[in-house]
Amino acid sequence: MLEINDLHAGYGESTVVQGVTLRVEDGQIAAVLGRNGVGKTTLIRAIAGLTPPRRGRVVLNGQDITRLPAHEIARRGVSLVPQGRRLFPSLDVREHLLVGARAARGRRWDLARVLDLFPTLRQRLRHPGGKLSGGEQGMLASGRALVGNPHILLMDEPSEGLAPLLVRELGRIMAELKRDGVSILVVEQNLAFALRAADHVYLMSKGAIVHECAPDELKRDDATKARYLGV
Repeated sequence: MLEINDLHAGYGESTVVQGVTLRVEDGQIAAVLGRNGVGKTTLIRAIAGLTPPRRGRVVLNGQDITRLPAHEIARRGVSLVPQGRRLFPSLDVREHLLVGARAARGRRWDLARVLDLFPTLRQRLRHPGGKLSGGEQGMLASGRALVGNPHILLMDEPSEGLAPLLVRELGRIMAELKRDGVSILVVEQNLAFALRAADHVYLMSKGAIVHECAPDELKRDDATKARYLGV
């Protein structure tokens, strides 16, 4: 389980994330929704250790990981699928899936299983990551995170730039990961996709969580969607 308590983070003199508290249960998909610029990506970066928190706590399975460096947080079982994929242009598909591999007792995500999940990548093993299509890059970024055998997967705008068919496929993959026991915290702009995929949703505005509910509740709450999401 991932618990975020009163988390503050930012850049320079600017505090972007201002007292966020949320939790992701084991085997749960939680979505953080909000307009552009409200601090969603900074929140994900703070959890992963890429933007060190200024205050608050990040607790994974009862252990405080707030002050750990990013590489140690990854070793503890937090994997990130960053916005824009952030692949290594000099590495081919196979190398991407090997460089991030981490053995973990009781978990079994490896090269072979990732290729079973993303069969398209099997045909692209020797292709440089930068030469793949947008959808293939998304698969590779997700696969690279999975071979780290995470307890929790952080996904920052995973549907961005994907065709509708690939967005549906992404939802199927996330559901399969959930069945496998992987917890997912996803930041999304695609409201329809997030409401289909998530078990619980948090709305973020001006660096803080301002509302939380079940997806079906948000679907019916037009006033809240208009106020915080502009839809």
